Amino acid sequence: MKDDQVMTIREMCDAFGVTPRTLRFYEQKELLFPIREGQKRLFTRRDRARLKLILRGKRFGFSLEEIRQLLDLYHQGDEQKTQLERTYEVAKERLADLVRQRDELNAAIGELDDQMKWAERMLASMDNQKRAVG
Repeated sequence: MKDDQVMTIREMCDAFGVTPRTLRFYEQKELLFPIREGQKRLFTRRDRARLKLILRGKRFGFSLEEIRQLLDLYHQGDEQKTQLERTYEVAKERLADLVRQRDELNAAIGELDDQMKWAERMLASMDNQKRAVG
């Protein structure tokens, strides 16, 4: 398929691993702007590029509103400098959040692991006592 060709909703779903409902939702949220031919939606190269960025943003934990705002900065007339600067700032904040969450998870994993080791020792001790008595 050529880059300038349009894709149907089914082709978009297959290409990006999303559902038609997802595409309609992104359209409703003004993140995608497919060409409408009656009930048919046709997605352009621009829609494909936007969807790729939406999915990447979601994977990184950006909110849909953050993604919409960043995508809207594309047409600032400054060769996407404003968009790139703002994306960098949002990404920097998100990275700090992810690192904090990872650290919290690592601490929780360590605590749970310690508790499980304690429980294993307690169970083994109880089993040994039971065998010694029996």
